[in-house]
Amino acid sequence: MAPRILINGAKGRMGQAVAAAAKEMNLPVGGAVARGDDLAAAVAGRKPVVLGTTGHGAEEKKRLLALAAQVPCVWAGNFSVGVNLLFALTRRAASVLGSDYDAEVVEMHHRFKKDAPSGTAARLLEIILEERKLGAEALRHGREGITGARTATEVGIHALRGGDVVGDHTVMFAALGERLELTHKASDRGIFARGALRAARWVVGQQPGVYDMQDVLGLK
Repeated sequence: MAPRILINGAKGRMGQAVAAAAKEMNLPVGGAVARGDDLAAAVAGRKPVVLGTTGHGAEEKKRLLALAAQVPCVWAGNFSVGVNLLFALTRRAASVLGSDYDAEVVEMHHRFKKDAPSGTAARLLEIILEERKLGAEALRHGREGITGARTATEVGIHALRGGDVVGDHTVMFAALGERLELTHKASDRGIFARGALRAARWVVGQQPGVYDMQDVLGLK
């Protein structure tokens, strides 16, 4: 039996995309949840959750993760199947290519996006830091002025904003003599909506805990 879906932020761009995709996939949409009440309401009702919010501070994210772990929850900054393959490829590249390959992440989104870097870029950075055993102090958010030569342990992040760009992400590994670039470009929000609904179908059969799209797609 198909899960009945409640959408938080149903009138927003992504909420409308999820509702349209659910209709295409014959998934019943039961209504909308008041903004800010989605996770707490789901935990109180012991209902599975698919969560895609980004831009949380460290303490807030810690609190939300503890709350989300009480029910089956898929929490991802990006539900695109292609982006999640990008995550897997980035991990592989970061594990194979040594520190002589300088790692940089560039992302671009529409002019209305309120947080930077994007949740997807943040996850790409986490993957690189994990594989290279570096801390957050290695991150360089853009560069300006006389910065000196680039060190082998820094990881650059650059956020661009403009127009109606749905979401572009590029991971670069640049060495002397060659450069590897892994790029994903989204042109339709429907890819995120369909991925989120795929996660919704998957999560209803899981035990309480926090999962991501790598779990949903079997990439772990």
